[in-house]
Amino acid sequence: MLTISKEIRINEEIRDNELRVIDETGNMLGVMPRDEALALADEKKLDLVNVSPNANPPVCKILDYGKYRYDIQKREKEAKKKQKSMQVKEIRLGVFIEDHDIMVKAKTAGKFLKDGDKVKVSMRFRGRERDHVPQGKIVMEKFAETVAEFGVIEKKPAFEGRNMMMFLAPKADK
Repeated sequence: MLTISKEIRINEEIRDNELRVIDETGNMLGVMPRDEALALADEKKLDLVNVSPNANPPVCKILDYGKYRYDIQKREKEAKKKQKSMQVKEIRLGVFIEDHDIMVKAKTAGKFLKDGDKVKVSMRFRGRERDHVPQGKIVMEKFAETVAEFGVIEKKPAFEGRNMMMFLAPKADK
């Protein structure tokens, strides 16, 4: 599940000769040889954990490794909970859609945008409807105007093949 143990070196896995050591209460013990730091950790029946391997000299802390790993996993889990994954929801419009139907679909799109999702507005041109591309563009712009309080146009209406598509993104919070 987690790759913590591969990134963090403990006890004999630490290869550096000189280490900056911090004890379990957070007091700086200073720079000392690796063997001395290991003996100090062993004396207190705790582990020597390399918490900052890129520092010069590397910073090691004397602590209970099991508890340290548990705390890191807990923090990662909390961070994951707070993440919001954005989805792309789709709304389909017709070329000759009525105003009321635009309002209904705009209300749905507004809900999606409030929830923080992006909205893909698409319109398919079938048969003779392909002669009415400008009318489709007007409908798309009217739709975007209707949902303007919830979102902004991320990608303007573009005609691709038989379809016209537009993307709306939620408005950024103030």
